[in-house]
Amino acid sequence: MSKAKAKWIAGVDGCRSGWLAVLRDPAGDRPPQLKHYRRFADILEAPEAPDPIAVDMPIGLPERIDGPGRAPEKLVRPLLGARQSSVFSIPARAAVLCEDYREACRIAARHSNPPKRVSKQAFNIFPKICEIDALITPRLCTRIFEVHPEVAFWRLNGGQPMSLPKKVKSRGNPDGLEERRRLLERLGYAPSFLTQATPPGAGADDLLDACVCALIAGRLANGLACPMPDPPERDARGIAIAIWS
Repeated sequence: MSKAKAKWIAGVDGCRSGWLAVLRDPAGDRPPQLKHYRRFADILEAPEAPDPIAVDMPIGLPERIDGPGRAPEKLVRPLLGARQSSVFSIPARAAVLCEDYREACRIAARHSNPPKRVSKQAFNIFPKICEIDALITPRLCTRIFEVHPEVAFWRLNGGQPMSLPKKVKSRGNPDGLEERRRLLERLGYAPSFLTQATPPGAGADDLLDACVCALIAGRLANGLACPMPDPPERDARGIAIAIWS
């Protein structure tokens, strides 16, 4: 993937009202743009045609889970120190497809070793995981990449995790958000961009996450991003299972 081929690149974060995307010009000639989409498919069909797209959402669903989650989740947690709780354990495909929490827990336990239920936090993002899963193909794996904001901040902070949590008791932590804004400013974002109003259903944390994901999209466009694991595993449909940073 080359800079010449990418008209825009995008970092995307799921939010309550859909998807929040930060579009960046890989050549740096145009300022970044903040966009809101109801459906992930709308990003693929957008006139900006972003490529690559770095999205904070699990991609690739194994048929069975051994241990505490998929391979990338197990690999990145030790890197994040106190921030590792932000990496949810995603169960097997059959459980992710469940719409009922108790049924998802039952199916997840059946398809994991040792048997493991589903956390409420993971269950809450199942609809968005399924939204991407319904669209993704092995070919689209060259355009759409799974990232994780805290792993991205770790990578761009010289291999050091953020010292403060982004949220406390499910609410934004002002000090943690400010710590991330300061890093993003050092990496080239204007303060006004990082503090702008977000669309209804999206918060300040979603904006910062989309911003850092867009920086990983830049690393992907330049061939600098690394997958964990390397090489990525593949699910039964041939979809890559890796977190890129």
